[in-house]
Amino acid sequence: MIQITNLTKTFGQTKAVDDMTCTIPDGCIFGMVGANGAGKSTLLRLIAGVYMQDSGTITINGETIYDNPSAKENIVFSSDLMRTVSSGATLKRMADFYATVYKKFSYEKFEHLASVFGLKPKMRIRAMSKGMTKQSQTILALSCNAKMILFDETFDGLDPVARNVAKKLLYREVCDNGTTILVTSHSLRELEDTCDQLAMVYKGKIVLQSDVEGLKTKLFKVQLAFADERDRSAFDGFDVLSFNKAGKVINLILKGDRDESEARIKAMDPVLMEVLPLSLEEVFTYEMDTMGYRFEEIM
Repeated sequence: MIQITNLTKTFGQTKAVDDMTCTIPDGCIFGMVGANGAGKSTLLRLIAGVYMQDSGTITINGETIYDNPSAKENIVFSSDLMRTVSSGATLKRMADFYATVYKKFSYEKFEHLASVFGLKPKMRIRAMSKGMTKQSQTILALSCNAKMILFDETFDGLDPVARNVAKKLLYREVCDNGTTILVTSHSLRELEDTCDQLAMVYKGKIVLQSDVEGLKTKLFKVQLAFADERDRSAFDGFDVLSFNKAGKVINLILKGDRDESEARIKAMDPVLMEVLPLSLEEVFTYEMDTMGYRFEEIM
Protein backbone atom coordinates (compact mmCIF):
# COMPACT_ATOMS: atom_id res chain seq x y z
CA MET A 1 0.00 0.00 0.00
CA ILE A 2 1.18 3.49 -0.85
CA GLN A 3 0.53 6.02 1.89
CA ILE A 4 1.00 9.67 0.99
CA THR A 5 0.60 12.25 3.75
CA ASN A 6 0.87 16.04 3.37
CA LEU A 7 3.31 15.59 0.48
CA THR A 8 4.83 18.74 -1.03
CA LYS A 9 7.38 19.24 -3.81
CA THR A 10 8.37 22.70 -5.05
CA PHE A 11 10.38 23.78 -8.06
CA GLY A 12 11.31 27.43 -7.69
CA GLN A 13 8.07 29.28 -7.00
CA THR A 14 5.88 26.46 -8.33
CA LYS A 15 4.33 23.85 -6.04
CA ALA A 16 4.17 20.81 -8.32
CA VAL A 17 2.71 18.73 -5.47
CA ASP A 18 0.90 20.72 -2.82
CA ASP A 19 0.18 19.15 0.60
CA MET A 20 -1.19 16.00 -1.04
CA THR A 21 -2.65 13.13 0.99
CA CYS A 22 -3.99 9.85 -0.42
CA THR A 23 -3.86 6.08 -0.07
CA ILE A 24 -3.32 3.68 -2.97
CA PRO A 25 -4.19 0.03 -2.22
CA ASP A 26 -2.18 -2.96 -3.38
CA GLY A 27 -3.13 -5.05 -6.39
CA CYS A 28 -5.13 -2.49 -8.35
CA ILE A 29 -4.87 -0.26 -11.41
CA PHE A 30 -4.90 3.28 -10.05
CA GLY A 31 -5.42 6.08 -12.55
CA MET A 32 -4.47 9.72 -12.11
CA VAL A 33 -6.02 12.14 -14.56
CA GLY A 34 -5.43 15.84 -14.96
CA ALA A 35 -4.25 18.49 -17.36
CA ASN A 36 -0.60 18.88 -18.31
CA GLY A 37 1.24 20.50 -15.41
CA ALA A 38 -1.23 19.26 -12.79
CA GLY A 39 1.52 17.40 -10.91
CA LYS A 40 0.97 13.82 -12.05
CA SER A 41 4.47 13.13 -13.36
CA THR A 42 6.09 14.77 -10.34
CA LEU A 43 4.02 12.56 -8.05
CA LEU A 44 5.15 9.43 -9.92
CA ARG A 45 8.78 10.49 -9.56
CA LEU A 46 8.27 11.00 -5.84
CA ILE A 47 6.70 7.55 -5.49
CA ALA A 48 9.55 6.02 -7.50
CA GLY A 49 12.14 7.73 -5.34
CA VAL A 50 13.55 9.80 -8.21
CA TYR A 51 12.71 13.03 -6.36
CA MET A 52 12.85 13.71 -2.66
CA GLN A 53 9.89 15.58 -1.23
CA ASP A 54 10.27 18.96 0.46
CA SER A 55 7.89 17.97 3.23
CA GLY A 56 5.38 15.28 4.14
CA THR A 57 5.82 11.53 3.92
CA ILE A 58 5.47 8.82 1.32
CA THR A 59 5.81 5.13 2.16
CA ILE A 60 5.21 1.85 0.39
CA ASN A 61 4.23 -0.90 2.81
CA GLY A 62 5.74 1.19 5.59
CA GLU A 63 9.09 1.83 3.84
CA THR A 64 10.38 5.16 2.62
CA ILE A 65 11.61 4.99 -0.99
CA TYR A 66 14.08 7.80 -1.55
CA ASP A 67 17.68 6.60 -1.08
CA ASN A 68 16.41 3.05 -0.46
CA PRO A 69 17.86 0.73 -3.18
CA SER A 70 16.22 -2.45 -1.85
CA ALA A 71 12.76 -0.85 -2.03
CA LYS A 72 13.41 0.55 -5.52
CA GLU A 73 14.08 -2.98 -6.83
CA ASN A 74 10.34 -3.56 -6.58
CA ILE A 75 9.31 -0.37 -8.43
CA VAL A 76 9.52 0.30 -12.17
CA PHE A 77 8.99 3.84 -13.40
CA SER A 78 8.11 3.91 -17.09
CA SER A 79 8.68 7.53 -18.11
CA ASP A 80 8.46 9.28 -21.46
CA LEU A 81 12.22 9.68 -21.85
CA MET A 82 13.21 6.50 -23.70
CA ARG A 83 13.72 8.24 -27.03
CA THR A 84 16.60 10.21 -25.46
CA VAL A 85 18.77 7.08 -25.28
CA SER A 86 21.87 6.75 -27.48
CA SER A 87 21.26 6.42 -31.21
CA GLY A 88 22.56 2.85 -31.30
CA ALA A 89 20.36 1.48 -28.53
CA THR A 90 18.01 -1.32 -29.52
CA LEU A 91 15.06 -2.81 -27.68
CA LYS A 92 17.24 -5.82 -26.80
CA ARG A 93 20.01 -3.59 -25.40
CA MET A 94 17.42 -1.79 -23.29
CA ALA A 95 16.25 -5.18 -22.02
CA ASP A 96 19.84 -6.04 -21.07
CA PHE A 97 20.07 -2.76 -19.14
CA TYR A 98 16.79 -3.39 -17.29
CA ALA A 99 17.98 -6.91 -16.44
CA THR A 100 21.03 -5.47 -14.63
CA VAL A 101 18.75 -3.36 -12.42
CA TYR A 102 15.83 -5.73 -11.82
CA LYS A 103 16.77 -9.22 -10.61
CA LYS A 104 13.39 -10.69 -11.61
CA PHE A 105 13.62 -9.49 -15.22
CA SER A 106 12.38 -12.25 -17.54
CA TYR A 107 13.80 -12.51 -21.08
CA GLU A 108 11.15 -15.11 -21.85
CA LYS A 109 8.41 -12.65 -20.93
CA PHE A 110 10.23 -9.88 -22.83
CA GLU A 111 10.37 -11.92 -26.04
CA HIS A 112 6.73 -12.95 -25.69
CA LEU A 113 5.53 -9.37 -25.17
CA ALA A 114 7.64 -8.10 -28.06
CA SER A 115 5.96 -10.66 -30.32
CA VAL A 116 2.53 -9.66 -29.03
CA PHE A 117 3.16 -6.06 -30.16
CA GLY A 118 4.98 -7.18 -33.30
CA LEU A 119 8.24 -5.46 -32.36
CA LYS A 120 11.68 -6.82 -33.25
CA PRO A 121 14.20 -6.81 -30.36
CA LYS A 122 17.00 -5.67 -32.69
CA MET A 123 15.10 -2.56 -33.80
CA ARG A 124 16.71 0.74 -32.78
CA ILE A 125 14.75 2.91 -30.37
CA ARG A 126 15.50 6.08 -32.32
CA ALA A 127 13.90 4.54 -35.43
CA MET A 128 10.62 3.83 -33.65
CA SER A 129 7.46 5.89 -33.89
CA LYS A 130 6.00 7.42 -30.74
CA GLY A 131 3.50 4.57 -30.50
CA MET A 132 6.19 1.92 -30.87
CA THR A 133 8.27 3.62 -28.19
CA LYS A 134 5.29 3.52 -25.82
CA GLN A 135 4.83 -0.18 -26.61
CA SER A 136 8.52 -0.77 -25.88
CA GLN A 137 8.22 0.97 -22.51
CA THR A 138 5.28 -1.28 -21.62
CA ILE A 139 7.17 -4.41 -22.68
CA LEU A 140 10.25 -3.53 -20.65
CA ALA A 141 8.30 -2.50 -17.55
CA LEU A 142 6.15 -5.64 -17.47
CA SER A 143 9.17 -7.88 -18.07
CA CYS A 144 10.71 -6.69 -14.79
CA ASN A 145 8.08 -8.57 -12.73
CA ALA A 146 8.11 -5.78 -10.16
CA LYS A 147 5.55 -5.39 -7.41
CA MET A 148 4.71 -1.89 -8.57
CA ILE A 149 4.78 -0.28 -12.03
CA LEU A 150 4.33 3.44 -12.66
CA PHE A 151 3.26 4.34 -16.20
CA ASP A 152 3.41 8.00 -17.24
CA GLU A 153 1.01 8.66 -20.14
CA THR A 154 1.52 5.09 -21.33
CA PHE A 155 -1.47 5.09 -23.72
CA ASP A 156 -0.57 8.39 -25.37
CA GLY A 157 0.29 7.83 -29.03
CA LEU A 158 -1.05 4.28 -29.23
CA ASP A 159 -3.53 3.37 -31.93
CA PRO A 160 -6.81 1.77 -30.74
CA VAL A 161 -5.61 -1.81 -31.34
CA ALA A 162 -2.31 -1.33 -29.49
CA ARG A 163 -4.13 0.52 -26.69
CA ASN A 164 -6.50 -2.41 -26.16
CA VAL A 165 -3.58 -4.87 -26.16
CA ALA A 166 -1.73 -2.76 -23.57
CA LYS A 167 -4.81 -2.56 -21.35
CA LYS A 168 -5.32 -6.34 -21.46
CA LEU A 169 -1.68 -6.87 -20.50
CA LEU A 170 -2.07 -4.55 -17.50
CA TYR A 171 -5.21 -6.42 -16.40
CA ARG A 172 -3.39 -9.73 -16.65
CA GLU A 173 -0.40 -8.43 -14.70
CA VAL A 174 -2.65 -7.39 -11.82
CA CYS A 175 -4.75 -10.56 -11.88
CA ASP A 176 -1.87 -13.02 -12.25
CA ASN A 177 0.77 -11.37 -10.08
CA GLY A 178 -1.08 -8.96 -7.79
CA THR A 179 0.95 -6.08 -9.20
CA THR A 180 0.01 -2.52 -8.28
CA ILE A 181 -0.11 -0.31 -11.38
CA LEU A 182 -0.33 3.48 -11.49
CA VAL A 183 -1.27 5.11 -14.79
CA THR A 184 -1.41 8.83 -15.55
CA SER A 185 -3.28 10.49 -18.39
CA HIS A 186 -4.64 13.87 -19.43
CA SER A 187 -7.68 12.06 -20.86
CA LEU A 188 -10.39 10.72 -18.58
CA ARG A 189 -11.92 8.68 -21.42
CA GLU A 190 -8.58 6.94 -21.92
CA LEU A 191 -8.71 5.54 -18.39
CA GLU A 192 -12.46 4.99 -18.03
CA ASP A 193 -12.41 1.26 -18.80
CA THR A 194 -8.94 0.60 -17.39
CA CYS A 195 -8.76 1.55 -13.72
CA ASP A 196 -10.16 0.20 -10.48
CA GLN A 197 -9.65 3.58 -8.83
CA LEU A 198 -9.32 7.07 -10.24
CA ALA A 199 -8.01 10.33 -8.83
CA MET A 200 -8.38 13.80 -10.28
CA VAL A 201 -5.20 15.87 -9.90
CA TYR A 202 -5.44 19.65 -10.04
CA LYS A 203 -2.73 22.18 -9.19
CA GLY A 204 -0.73 19.63 -7.23
CA LYS A 205 -3.67 18.34 -5.23
CA ILE A 206 -5.95 15.32 -5.47
CA VAL A 207 -9.40 16.90 -5.56
CA LEU A 208 -11.38 13.68 -6.04
CA GLN A 209 -10.54 10.01 -5.49
CA SER A 210 -12.90 7.05 -5.72
CA ASP A 211 -13.30 3.53 -7.01
CA VAL A 212 -14.69 3.69 -10.54
CA GLU A 213 -17.71 1.46 -9.99
CA GLY A 214 -18.65 3.38 -6.86
CA LEU A 215 -18.54 6.66 -8.76
CA LYS A 216 -20.63 5.36 -11.63
CA THR A 217 -23.31 3.71 -9.50
CA LYS A 218 -24.02 6.49 -7.01
CA LEU A 219 -24.74 9.05 -9.75
CA PHE A 220 -27.38 8.39 -12.39
CA LYS A 221 -29.72 10.13 -14.80
CA VAL A 222 -33.52 9.84 -14.65
CA GLN A 223 -35.86 10.92 -17.43
CA LEU A 224 -39.54 11.06 -16.46
CA ALA A 225 -42.89 12.73 -17.04
CA PHE A 226 -46.04 13.16 -14.98
CA ALA A 227 -49.66 13.63 -15.95
CA ASP A 228 -49.74 16.83 -13.86
CA GLU A 229 -47.25 19.65 -13.52
CA ARG A 230 -44.21 19.10 -11.28
CA ASP A 231 -41.32 21.43 -10.52
CA ARG A 232 -38.02 20.96 -8.71
CA SER A 233 -39.67 21.20 -5.31
CA ALA A 234 -41.29 17.81 -5.96
CA PHE A 235 -37.82 16.27 -5.51
CA ASP A 236 -36.77 18.10 -2.33
CA GLY A 237 -36.13 14.80 -0.58
CA PHE A 238 -33.58 13.72 -3.20
CA ASP A 239 -29.94 14.72 -3.71
CA VAL A 240 -30.50 16.50 -7.03
CA LEU A 241 -27.37 17.60 -8.88
CA SER A 242 -29.19 18.77 -11.99
CA PHE A 243 -32.83 19.52 -12.87
CA ASN A 244 -34.01 20.32 -16.39
CA LYS A 245 -37.56 20.47 -17.70
CA ALA A 246 -38.84 20.66 -21.29
CA GLY A 247 -42.61 20.64 -21.42
CA LYS A 248 -43.65 17.83 -19.10
CA VAL A 249 -40.41 15.85 -19.56
CA ILE A 250 -38.04 16.16 -16.61
CA ASN A 251 -34.37 15.20 -16.66
CA LEU A 252 -32.68 14.67 -13.32
CA ILE A 253 -29.15 13.86 -12.24
CA LEU A 254 -29.40 12.20 -8.84
CA LYS A 255 -26.83 11.09 -6.29
CA GLY A 256 -27.42 8.30 -3.81
CA ASP A 257 -28.75 4.76 -3.62
CA ARG A 258 -30.13 3.97 -7.08
CA ASP A 259 -32.66 1.29 -6.05
CA GLU A 260 -34.05 3.42 -3.23
CA SER A 261 -34.35 6.46 -5.49
CA GLU A 262 -36.10 4.46 -8.21
CA ALA A 263 -38.62 3.09 -5.71
CA ARG A 264 -39.39 6.56 -4.35
CA ILE A 265 -39.89 8.02 -7.83
CA LYS A 266 -42.15 5.15 -8.89
CA ALA A 267 -44.28 5.86 -5.81
CA MET A 268 -44.84 9.35 -7.30
CA ASP A 269 -46.72 7.63 -10.16
CA PRO A 270 -44.91 8.96 -13.25
CA VAL A 271 -46.38 8.16 -16.69
CA LEU A 272 -42.85 7.84 -18.06
CA MET A 273 -39.66 6.84 -16.25
CA GLU A 274 -36.28 5.76 -17.56
CA VAL A 275 -33.04 5.44 -15.56
CA LEU A 276 -29.92 5.98 -17.66
CA PRO A 277 -26.22 5.47 -16.85
CA LEU A 278 -23.78 8.36 -16.90
CA SER A 279 -20.40 8.31 -18.59
CA LEU A 280 -17.45 8.69 -16.25
CA GLU A 281 -16.79 12.14 -17.71
CA GLU A 282 -20.35 13.19 -16.82
CA VAL A 283 -19.91 11.78 -13.31
CA PHE A 284 -16.69 13.73 -12.78
CA THR A 285 -18.29 16.88 -14.20
CA TYR A 286 -21.14 16.79 -11.68
CA GLU A 287 -18.88 15.74 -8.77
CA MET A 288 -16.50 18.61 -9.52
CA ASP A 289 -19.41 21.05 -9.73
CA THR A 290 -20.67 20.06 -6.27
CA MET A 291 -17.16 20.67 -4.90
CA GLY A 292 -16.99 24.14 -6.45
CA TYR A 293 -14.69 23.24 -9.37
CA ARG A 294 -15.38 23.51 -13.07
CA PHE A 295 -14.48 20.27 -14.83
CA GLU A 296 -13.54 22.13 -18.02
CA GLU A 297 -10.97 24.22 -16.12
CA ILE A 298 -9.38 21.18 -14.46
CA MET A 299 -9.13 19.19 -17.67
